Amino acid sequence: MSASTASTRVPLTRDVLANTLREEASVWLFVAKTLTALFVAGWIAMRVDLPAPSTAMITTLIVANRQSGLVLAKSFYRTLGTFAGAFGAIAIMATFPQQRDLLLVALSLWIGLCAGGATLYRNFKAYAFVLAGYTAAIVAIPVIDNPPGVFDSAVARLSEVLLGVLVSGVISDVVFPSRMRDVLRRTARDQFAHFLGFVRDSVGGAIPRESMEKAHLRFVRASVTLEDLRSSVIFADADARARSNQMRLFNQRFMAASTSFQSLHHLINRLKRARRDRAADTLIQLYRPIGEALDAPIEAGSAARILLPRLTAARDAIASSRAALRATLDDAHDLRDFDTGASLLRRFVDELHDYVDTAVALQAPRVIAGSAERVRFDRGNDFVGAGIATLRTTLAMLALGVYWIESAWPQGGGAMLNATIFAGLFATIPNPTRATWELTWGYFIGMVLGFVCNFFVLTQLEGYGLLVAGVFPFIVVGVMLMASPRWAGLGLGWALGLVYILAFKNTQTYDPAHFINDAVAQIVGLLAAAVSFIVIPPAIGSAWLRRRQLARLRAQVALAAEAPLPGLRHRFESVNHDLVSQIAAQTEPGSSDSRALFAWALAVHETGRALIELRHDMVRRGVPSTLKPYLDAALRSLARFYEKPEAPGYLLARDAVATAIASVGEHDGSAHLIEHLHLVRMALLDGESILAAYMPDTPLSKEIVHAT
Repeated sequence: MSASTASTRVPLTRDVLANTLREEASVWLFVAKTLTALFVAGWIAMRVDLPAPSTAMITTLIVANRQSGLVLAKSFYRTLGTFAGAFGAIAIMATFPQQRDLLLVALSLWIGLCAGGATLYRNFKAYAFVLAGYTAAIVAIPVIDNPPGVFDSAVARLSEVLLGVLVSGVISDVVFPSRMRDVLRRTARDQFAHFLGFVRDSVGGAIPRESMEKAHLRFVRASVTLEDLRSSVIFADADARARSNQMRLFNQRFMAASTSFQSLHHLINRLKRARRDRAADTLIQLYRPIGEALDAPIEAGSAARILLPRLTAARDAIASSRAALRATLDDAHDLRDFDTGASLLRRFVDELHDYVDTAVALQAPRVIAGSAERVRFDRGNDFVGAGIATLRTTLAMLALGVYWIESAWPQGGGAMLNATIFAGLFATIPNPTRATWELTWGYFIGMVLGFVCNFFVLTQLEGYGLLVAGVFPFIVVGVMLMASPRWAGLGLGWALGLVYILAFKNTQTYDPAHFINDAVAQIVGLLAAAVSFIVIPPAIGSAWLRRRQLARLRAQVALAAEAPLPGLRHRFESVNHDLVSQIAAQTEPGSSDSRALFAWALAVHETGRALIELRHDMVRRGVPSTLKPYLDAALRSLARFYEKPEAPGYLLARDAVATAIASVGEHDGSAHLIEHLHLVRMALLDGESILAAYMPDTPLSKEIVHAT
């Protein structure tokens, strides 16, 4: 072995060892902070004589996270959900104080609606809905035979949860905190550097469709990840909160620039495939100043000093060379293609400049209030899927409620509570049945260990310090498993089952019969939740929901063609990215479904943005009354085709766009509209796109460049 090989391996070994030690340290720090919060919350709850100290302790386990910002965000939404659930329980109890059956029906419906609401969100807002559902059950069910006690029950529940939230938040934020703002900044820098690097490396022109699809997936994931991080970090960092809207604008401008970038290179690819090399090479030459401008250190911190002036110069160079390059072309079709590409390039450069400019603003030491455009990140929610979650959870709660009433089972309320909690918690994940079974096994292990701990260890100890020492060996492994992505469900079930079944109080009781009955009720509740997901499978992750989401994605073209223009660009981009992210997360990479998704996503992005720009130009510059019907017909036919793609609808859309292009050519002063229409026309005639399936059998490759 050569000396150079040995010297190379030593740093690699050191890096692996350093990363391993860093990960182990992170796990043990998480365990230490979680257990500290657990036992501190229990001690305070006992000192102030709260009815159920174990509720405060369970809260610390549920909000536990390695990142301080995520603990605070989850705690905030847990607090909101707890307040909502407590008020909901009081309202339901006040409405049906003497009607036990109707009360359970109303409570089941409330829990179901909260579970359905949780499926509409993909961050901790979903958790607030879940909490609002099962908090109402925890407040109302124990006092179902004593309606006047509901207020005291609500106050106790709020006190215990808020104590757990407060203790977890303080310990997470004070004891060796791991700041989410650092993750957010690193993610934003990576997004910035990767996108600009990809643009710089594409200066040669054509990019293979497969590479563009992979890049599109990276762009989509980057934008959704950044938004999810931003929504969490604002709870933990005042500076991030002040820059929240700037970060949204940064993300929106990234999405806009990436869409224009993709459209530009699809256009160049089509020209290359159709052997229209003169037009393609001229566009590549026009595009070259961007690559030269980005041939510099690509870092957000250097954007103001280096990148922004270079992009400004590149924009000026493109504007000044456009006429000269156009003059080298003499074919009418080449001129049309060049004008379309040059218009698209101008849009891309403007959006890229705005994106870099926003990066500069994010680096500024001070935030100027109101300096950034107000934008929002809209989500692509499916309300039918939410309705399924509502129905499933409501029916499960009703079934358990009926069984409880008819059987007069003393522990029936406990079973219903556990089913409520986990039917709501797992309604928002793709494979809830598996997660519920995994957590059930962990819960079972925790309760078995709880039996040993309660009757063979705690009976020999006195005082809170010894209680901590006695419980520690039984819970530490479960908390360690919570830090592992693979075993997090098992670990959470282990820790929750142990703490719940021990039911810590100032005066601890040791009743084996009650202990076993309570344990059986807990397992029955978990199994009921698992069975509910089998009887009524969740929409999340199903082929049915993917088809609905793909239809919603295609319908974005109708949104672009017909929705009101104010805020439409931002809404179109954010919903597109959110939908693609959802479908990609539920689709096997490389499968036919995955390929179809990205093919449709690219078509929707390109056509939708072109229609939005067309409509903006129609408003800004005005359209002759004789021309407007043809443009409206093109917009309408494209909207209907994408909503319901069929061969006849494709032909109608293709012909309507061609007619609109011909009509614009007959009106002086409206030539600017042709550039958008021609881009749409070329996308419709792209033989390698997803739309090729709806084309007539005769080859249309010539029409791609001869469309008029």
